[in-house]
Amino acid sequence: MATTAFGLTRIGQVAVRVHDLDRAIAFYRDTLGLRFLFRAPPALAFFDCDGVRLLIEVPQDPAFDHPASVIYYSVPDIRAAHQALLARGVRFLRDPHLIANLGSVEVWMAFFRDPDENVLALMSEVPVVGGPEKGSAPEPP
Repeated sequence: MATTAFGLTRIGQVAVRVHDLDRAIAFYRDTLGLRFLFRAPPALAFFDCDGVRLLIEVPQDPAFDHPASVIYYSVPDIRAAHQALLARGVRFLRDPHLIANLGSVEVWMAFFRDPDENVLALMSEVPVVGGPEKGSAPEPP
């Protein structure tokens, strides 16, 4: 009898704990520009991240009152995204920087914090001009 291999393939929702729901909604909606979906009791708010829901919540159980895992927001132009968020008052830990050259693409990241000190990141995969066989490097994003 053949069995079907089960494997998880898609993230449906990510939760981030916050302490002030109204402040967090303003940050994620107005500062980061995420699409606000809805609020739900007791202290939940939901956003759309291109098909993945982001839940921000004031934890009701102390077991869930801890900083979130890092969420990496993929952007096509990390320098432009960095400048836009700086102009909105986002506190970056470091300017965009190269993480790895994978041959055909370079991975660039820039880390920042939300108002509850959760670490978030911008990430961008920048094609290497000419590809790895040419040995040419792209202009930094």
